[in-house]
Amino acid sequence: MTMAASEASASAPVDKGIGPLLRAWRERRRVSQLELALRADSSARHISFIETGRSRPSEEMVLRLAEHLDVPVRERNSLLLAAGYAPRYPETPLDDPALDALRDGMERLIRGYEPYPALVVDAGYTVVTANRGIAMLLEGVPDRLLTPAPNAMRLTLHPQGLAPRIRNLREWRGHLLAQMERQIALHRSDQLRALYDEVTAYPMLGDGADEEPAEPVPYFALPLRIEHGGRILSFVSSISTFNTPMDVTVAELAIETFLPADPATAKYLHTVAG
Repeated sequence: MTMAASEASASAPVDKGIGPLLRAWRERRRVSQLELALRADSSARHISFIETGRSRPSEEMVLRLAEHLDVPVRERNSLLLAAGYAPRYPETPLDDPALDALRDGMERLIRGYEPYPALVVDAGYTVVTANRGIAMLLEGVPDRLLTPAPNAMRLTLHPQGLAPRIRNLREWRGHLLAQMERQIALHRSDQLRALYDEVTAYPMLGDGADEEPAEPVPYFALPLRIEHGGRILSFVSSISTFNTPMDVTVAELAIETFLPADPATAKYLHTVAG
């Protein structure tokens, strides 16, 4: 499914009831009415009646269908509203005292990962917090890209950001854009779409050809190969999210950690941090 089709299918207006929204999510997941009914312990007839507006599902049924369609927490609230129910999931500001333990835990986690880079971003790729490993990689990046709210995609792909230092920019850029496309297909976000349009418009540096390492390394995942201090460092990234979140803010946080992809990178980071 193309991004345009995905976005269009997700934009069914709430004021038309839950039917169009439910159908859009079911079609996006490529699930038939019968398959969804079997998963949700219902009937294809009932699913059809909900989608056509002939039946109003219970609040429990809305949540059950959303669960089986893997609908994001924010969008589950939209489904509930469209069905005439109050939103179930709050959206607590990250600086709210109720999330003190969460913030402290994330800070401890990424600090404990040092000297390797790690950061936390929200659904729009705004950097919530980062450790000293990330700060090291960002040395020399203009302040205007770092304040007031740095954006991970902008920092990485902007021609005045990290892009000139990334030795496999074409591959890494393709990976990041594909990641954004998946997020756009998952979330109805004008902000995310605008960011995607912005970063895809950035010029590719040079001829766009990736610089191959002098001695090929059998990486176990696509690495980020980036220059720092006259050396080429190699990382593979891992993204973690929270299990069964009950808050929109928490559901949209992601912790990205960068693991050294070779012994030379690990040794260099420990030496610099030493």
